[in-house]
Amino acid sequence: MFARAFRVRANTNIKGSDRRKLRSEVAAAFPTLSTEQLAELVPSKEELNVIKIHSHKGEAITVYMNHRNPILFEVEKVLYPTVYTLWVYPDLLPAFATWPPVLQKLAGGADLMLPGVVVPPSGLPQVRRGTLCAVTLLGNRAPVAVGVATMSTEEMLAAGMKGKGFAVLHTHLDHLWEYGDKSSPPTLAPLVTDSAGDEEELQGKEPGSSCSPEPQQHVAIRDLSLKDRDTCAELLGKEELHESRAAEPAEDASTEDQQEAEDSRTPQEQMDALFNQCFFHALKCKVKKADLPLLTSTFLGSHMVSCCPAGKQLDIKKSSYKKFSKFLQCMQHQRILQVKELSKGVESIVDVDWKHPDIKAFAVPEGFSSASAAQESKSEDREQVYHAPEIIPLYGVSTKMIPLFQESGHRKGSILSSSEVRNIIINYVKSNELVDETNKNFVKVNAILCDCLLDKSEQDEISHLKWDELLSRCLERLQPLHQVTFSGQEPVVRKGNIEPIDISIAQRSSNKKVTIIKNLELYGLDPQCVANTLQQKVQASATISPAPGAKDRVQVQIQGNQIHHLAKMLLEEFQLPRKYIQGLEKAPKLGHRK
Repeated sequence: MFARAFRVRANTNIKGSDRRKLRSEVAAAFPTLSTEQLAELVPSKEELNVIKIHSHKGEAITVYMNHRNPILFEVEKVLYPTVYTLWVYPDLLPAFATWPPVLQKLAGGADLMLPGVVVPPSGLPQVRRGTLCAVTLLGNRAPVAVGVATMSTEEMLAAGMKGKGFAVLHTHLDHLWEYGDKSSPPTLAPLVTDSAGDEEELQGKEPGSSCSPEPQQHVAIRDLSLKDRDTCAELLGKEELHESRAAEPAEDASTEDQQEAEDSRTPQEQMDALFNQCFFHALKCKVKKADLPLLTSTFLGSHMVSCCPAGKQLDIKKSSYKKFSKFLQCMQHQRILQVKELSKGVESIVDVDWKHPDIKAFAVPEGFSSASAAQESKSEDREQVYHAPEIIPLYGVSTKMIPLFQESGHRKGSILSSSEVRNIIINYVKSNELVDETNKNFVKVNAILCDCLLDKSEQDEISHLKWDELLSRCLERLQPLHQVTFSGQEPVVRKGNIEPIDISIAQRSSNKKVTIIKNLELYGLDPQCVANTLQQKVQASATISPAPGAKDRVQVQIQGNQIHHLAKMLLEEFQLPRKYIQGLEKAPKLGHRK
């Protein structure tokens, strides 16, 4: 309903009598709310607004706002809570859990299908067809979606947990959520329904013998071993258990179950599951706290790829995420890790919650022994996993150049490539008949060219310009920009010309020299990885330190003049163009020893 943008038709404040009427309607719709909770949800004195909107399908919807967040919406005289309200009252509606990757699909307008519903050991909530329900993510009780059940619980089980289960109306990340403060769901542990005595009794039992129907904190189908699930088969039913196995990630299934699950899933769902498997595998076995901050491109290219099973290949374009940044954003919403843009356009993982239930519950797939994993990691480091970014110089139309470009429909801030600038200038000259009749290598300078391209001291002296000079003057007076495209990521446009990788030689105590390398982050290179590789190649000490005068950047410092080794690594191994490396001329002359 809110997967696409909506139009706001009216925004008014709700007065006293209307508030009382709304409070009574909310009480009738949600009888589990106490008087205090009703007064908190629909306050008597605080600001409370009502907004009339139209969805992209033309539906008339009423949205109630409290503390600048939408708290309720009304469609055809039926009230529904938003995720903001459900985060405060998480038990307001019967809740059904799903896997975290499903959220992106729901936010995009998809309904929740029953194969995506996780069946807990206690069984599904008992609902009727048409019951308003909440959708949560596994391991977190905070709802992320609101929907209507398309069949009763009995019908769901009778259908073998296949088909459409819920018509989704509103989700976290949709446009209604964006109309609020865009906060993330809180982390709420699943309810423990046992009494204190029962809890103590359960804690005394071995995990394998526990078959209690009540869910424990962070416990779900994926958290149980195959033996545990078999002992609970009487509670779940064999078919129900089979479905729960088919719905779980590939890393927790046996080889046969995994094959069956893959056969029943679409290629996109299989790629989503593969990304999840490699993501948790990399965090659990490859990445250490000392590696942070870690470039997201390095995490994907070096760590996740090395965790990919033989015969399979990670391809973000074939997943539902389409971009690796969206995949990481989904994981960040689950508070598994934190991603920040330490330098413009270059994202890094700055924090990982290794105590997160999903990481702790992940089991390394069979065939990935620690020895083979270490060997794979080393071989991966030796291979060329780094891909040099594609860098394209661009130009922005400046205020002074607007008269020259407005004929072609461009305005201030328009971004153009050098070939586009060239074509625009050629068309302008020809359309205004400015080519010199006697010598076609020259262009006549009219009033606009004079104001845009000539300095004041030149305006009375220059009446013609050569084509090359005309184009070079034009490029010089446009705002310099550049576009950087890293492998598997969307292009990023930055202001100015890209800074080259700067290599310099500094003198230290006792006349010792050190090589300093800066700006590696701009090219998607992890300074720590570069330092480690150099240290192994030249058998010299390498350190990382903050780069002076550059916020959120670091520099690599290695003993001795190592520019020859650096040149070989940057030019031959990493395939970086020489024009983006500054300081290679400072290499020591071959054959000369001190």
